[in-house]
This record gives sequence, C-alpha cells and structure tokens, in this order.
Amino acid sequence: MSKKNSRLVFSTDSGKHCPKCEFSIDNCQCKNNTVADSDGIVRISRETKGRKGKGVSIISGIALNDDGLKKIAKKLKQQCGCGGSVKNFAIEMQTDQRDKLKAALEKDGYKVKLAGS
Repeated sequence: MSKKNSRLVFSTDSGKHCPKCEFSIDNCQCKNNTVADSDGIVRISRETKGRKGKGVSIISGIALNDDGLKKIAKKLKQQCGCGGSVKNFAIEMQTDQRDKLKAALEKDGYKVKLAGS
C-alpha cells in the first residue's frame, strides 16, 4: 500500500509552491523572514579564492533578510561605483575599497570591523 503525500507541490492556479511554508514561490513566507545570525558587528573581509586573483570584499554580520541586504548592497554599489551581489546572507562587493565601505556602513549606524588582511 502506498503512502499518500499530502503536501501541495504544484497548482494550476499559482504554479510552484515552497516545500516549507506551502505558499506559492512568489509569496513564500519563509524566504522573506529568514535572517542570518549576528553578534552585532559587521565584518568586511577581502577574498580572492576561486576568483582568478581578483579580490572582492565580503560584508557579513548584517542581521537583515534577503530583501534588506539587497537594498544595502544597491546603496553600497552606487557609492563605490562597482558591482556586487548578495549570497548566503553576505554582500559580495567587486572592489577592494574596504575603507570606503566601512565609512558608508558606519554612517548608517553599524559597528564595523575590517577582518583579515
């Protein structure tokens, strides 16, 4: 006898559904409320691993959801004149201007430390 699965995966009305909250993918409740763990200190580190020697600045420790991180990333990209993205609750900026990033985040009221070399 087969066990019947009661979770909704797809609906012709709203398309695909999230496996956790069972809302449609566009209205997913769990993705908007997920926040990274933070100790209150924002850290800016420099990383070159896997990028063919090109350095990026990784900003981590901001306790916001994905949408909030994207807003901050957009503001920082405009101020530094560079590209960037949000991945795994961290902002990756395609620049080595860590002092400029630190000043911009401190202006917004964050406690910032430069991590690494």
